[in-house]
Amino acid sequence: MAERRLDSLTTLARAIRQRERSAVDTLELHARRIAEHNPRLNAVVALDLERAAARAREADAALTRGEIWGPLHGVPFALKDCHEVAGVPTTAGSKWFEGFKPRRDGAVMRRLRAAGAILMGRTNVAEMLADFQCNNPVYGRTSNPFDAARTSGGSTGGAAAVACGMTPFDVGTDLAGSIRLPAAFCGVYGLKPTEHRVSLVGAFPNPQQLPRQVRELSCIGPLARHVDDLALLMPLLAQPDADDLDVPPVPLTEPSSGIRGLRVACVASLDGGVIAASSARALARAADALADAGATVEWVDTPLPDLAADLQAHGELVEMLTGAFQPGNRPKPTFEDHLRATARRESRAAELERWFERWEALLCPVAMTNAFPHDESGAAIAVDGRAEPYLRIASHVAGFNYTGHPALSVPSGFDARGLPLAVQLVAARWQEGRLLALARALHAG
Repeated sequence: MAERRLDSLTTLARAIRQRERSAVDTLELHARRIAEHNPRLNAVVALDLERAAARAREADAALTRGEIWGPLHGVPFALKDCHEVAGVPTTAGSKWFEGFKPRRDGAVMRRLRAAGAILMGRTNVAEMLADFQCNNPVYGRTSNPFDAARTSGGSTGGAAAVACGMTPFDVGTDLAGSIRLPAAFCGVYGLKPTEHRVSLVGAFPNPQQLPRQVRELSCIGPLARHVDDLALLMPLLAQPDADDLDVPPVPLTEPSSGIRGLRVACVASLDGGVIAASSARALARAADALADAGATVEWVDTPLPDLAADLQAHGELVEMLTGAFQPGNRPKPTFEDHLRATARRESRAAELERWFERWEALLCPVAMTNAFPHDESGAAIAVDGRAEPYLRIASHVAGFNYTGHPALSVPSGFDARGLPLAVQLVAARWQEGRLLALARALHAG
């Protein structure tokens, strides 16, 4: 069972900077938690505590000289095994990349290193980041911290490590729910920002130095145990990058007056399909909590009426992006194909953006159910005894990758088996601060 009350990243970082605790002691604390929980969960891989300890000693020595490296000075962390880190194995869970050590840091690692954080290992992933369960031939399977017989979600297996306090945060990637689903299954917060808010440079191993393929749909965002930690991490991660022309300098701001008067639309099921009763009750509780906090909440129809077509188009566009340099004789999409696919996507994104002119936020499920038992990829998933298609687990998350809107998975209690429940908040582009404010209201409730 995961621990349910652990220090926040914000608290840890402040305590180290103010010399109330040392970076060495903080690293040792996390190493003990890894030794306790990881044999059962397999969420942290490629651990390098020796190098981390040397860096922690340097961090403490710097503080005695009055030097502060940044907001995360001396904070240890483990990072999803897809972000490139100079000289550190980066596999994306694939034998293809086993042994690959990047020559330079990707954008995420550069930001965290500049903020003073100390890398102590990697967190596990689904093979090639391409599944809703976390399993791969390099490091094996990650289990759920609340029930090891169940999945932690995929592709960001680090959600399990965050939940247990093995790392105070992780930074995931989300092409079709890979941040939000694991966060929901493991009872932590997971934020998929607006597309292009965080640079994708170095977000996937690239030993051949090919042109960056995935330039849209996918997003990078943090997973943490507390809302304040997301607010701390986002400004560090979301900065313009010299290697990425797509990232604009948009500030992250929260509503000055809180959530009172905000118009929140609540949707029971984005795709019209069945939702587990426990997940539906969690959604209803969240709607009531936001109303009690002063928001105007109304139950409405889905804002994605063509969701099935959107998800198919999303999948086709993903194939265009990821298959651009794959060997073989299959026909390659033309530039015209890509332009037409992009035009359709832009039209749907604009429709949802106009929908948000009426509503400040959307409250909806993260998935049709919470953490399900380990199974073969593609096997049917039971929802209150009814078999549902495996790919339907993405129905409530991938649509917002297709439109590029920010979405946040928020913990929302536990079911009768002690498994975490969650709800999803979505807003107009660049309104992550509004999502954080709404999540604070849910936490306060």
